[in-house]
Amino acid sequence: MNNIRIIGGGLAGCEAAWQAAERGLAVELYEMKPARFSPAHESVKLAELVCSNSLRSNAVDSAVGLLKEEMRRCNSLIIRAADNTSVPAGGALAVDRKKFADTVTKAILEHRNITVIRQEITELSPADVPVILATGPLTSEAMTESLVTLTGEKHLAFYDAIAPIVAADSLDLNIIYRKSRWDDDNPGDYLNCPMTEEQYTRFIDLLGSGDTVPLKSFESAKYFEGCLPVEVMCERGKDTLRFGPMKPVGLAHPETGKIFHAVVQLRAENREGTMYNLVGFQTKLTYKEQKRVFRAIPGLEQAEFVRLGSIHRNTFICAPELLRADLQMKKSPGLFLAGQLSGVEGYVESAAMGLLAGINASALAVDRSISPPPPATALGALIHHLTESDPARFQPSNVNFGLFPPLQKKMKKRERGKARAEQALILLRHWFDKCDI
Repeated sequence: MNNIRIIGGGLAGCEAAWQAAERGLAVELYEMKPARFSPAHESVKLAELVCSNSLRSNAVDSAVGLLKEEMRRCNSLIIRAADNTSVPAGGALAVDRKKFADTVTKAILEHRNITVIRQEITELSPADVPVILATGPLTSEAMTESLVTLTGEKHLAFYDAIAPIVAADSLDLNIIYRKSRWDDDNPGDYLNCPMTEEQYTRFIDLLGSGDTVPLKSFESAKYFEGCLPVEVMCERGKDTLRFGPMKPVGLAHPETGKIFHAVVQLRAENREGTMYNLVGFQTKLTYKEQKRVFRAIPGLEQAEFVRLGSIHRNTFICAPELLRADLQMKKSPGLFLAGQLSGVEGYVESAAMGLLAGINASALAVDRSISPPPPATALGALIHHLTESDPARFQPSNVNFGLFPPLQKKMKKRERGKARAEQALILLRHWFDKCDI
């Protein structure tokens, strides 16, 4: 039986293993836990979610919703597990993170073609089988150095912050109300902490004065714009948060109709609704300051923090210089990169690159070649971003319609997403048939 070796048991690694195993390949999946944990991981399970529990919009006429649908049609393990462990989150797909990790781990361990080896791999050495490196944004220093040595390129790094989680029974529901944005017909999936102008001003002042965890002397902050720490957003102006994660639009009180100056939204972390995530409140405040500052939010005065926010380094390569369209390294044929390390941002995007790496590595193992998905699909748009961007300006990106080719005809903005989705799914079917996937 042909073999494939995968390093890393996160979303991308598990998805790659699943795709290869489902194609009849014998997969060796190496995972360093529990012998060693990254600064952000704490569970021995595979596919552990360390940041938000949301996989963002599930609407197929959104770019990330379309990406999910394409992955469903590619037999994605990660998306199926997410669908099966979802928690209420309005139009988003959010998961019970423990059940999600349990589901993925069980599927991987029980697959007859996958062998999980709990061992840390610290360097990239020549191999006689395809290898997929999916060690994630927190790739160890040793593996990062090995990758740098192999490519001859300096790695890039930016910093990602994790939002706090609070216990539901510590929230003041006399102040907090339930409502999803613009949804007036249902109770809503989000809890909302309302603020008057005076309360908002006080909160902004507290946030601006909060102590943060300092970067190490050799580090420089290079944040991903789509996941800025809340205090960094605050520094950009008094009203920045009111037009960002604390936007009150569409969140009038369902009983009184009152419109607030600002609103902090809380999203369920598990199906039982015993824990809630502060939406958009990723932070690098010290633990002590998080408790002081975030308890100034109305309804959180007595909040019990199940998990406090933190900051960690994300590592990625300059994909346009180093990657081929099939995710193989240009300088090292047979070595594939997947997940955030390849230069995408986000859970779904990372798993998507694992999916493609698994398919492409499987093809290589049996001496087949597969063309990349069309650029007008979500999968293809991400590959195009990774391989065709200007290397001097390259930055990780979530999937978005700005990465897609222009539509052939003009139409109203609200119609574009639907048109792109319809076109993409047709093109994906043609790609399936052409490549015999």
